[in-house]
Amino acid sequence: MSYLDDPRVFFAAERTLLAWQRTAIALIGLGFVVERFGLFIRIQSGGAQLPAGHAHVSLFFGVLFLLIGAAVALISTWQFRRFLRELSAAEIPRGQLVWAGPMINMLLAASAVAMAIWFVLSA
Repeated sequence: MSYLDDPRVFFAAERTLLAWQRTAIALIGLGFVVERFGLFIRIQSGGAQLPAGHAHVSLFFGVLFLLIGAAVALISTWQFRRFLRELSAAEIPRGQLVWAGPMINMLLAASAVAMAIWFVLSA
């Protein structure tokens, strides 16, 4: 039998938020690596023309992964905050910084979007 005043309920929700945060970081990191690998290939080609269509494939997929990572961070923040609204004040352990995880996720999403814009504008 589970009780909502059990602090494990809150901590389970927080662990879930952190798991989604790690997923967002992995997707954003993959997007960065894919985009930069395309730059590496262009440099290694020594000025030779790449086949049409290949020049911006890495940019497309890199930006796509960055934006998916940002979306994962924002959706997990929304879901965590929605869950917190279901809990009463007594069900949240005292002294917990309930804003820290969502704030980090929002900063992570903002930095991913900024990086995507930077990649697109510098292409």
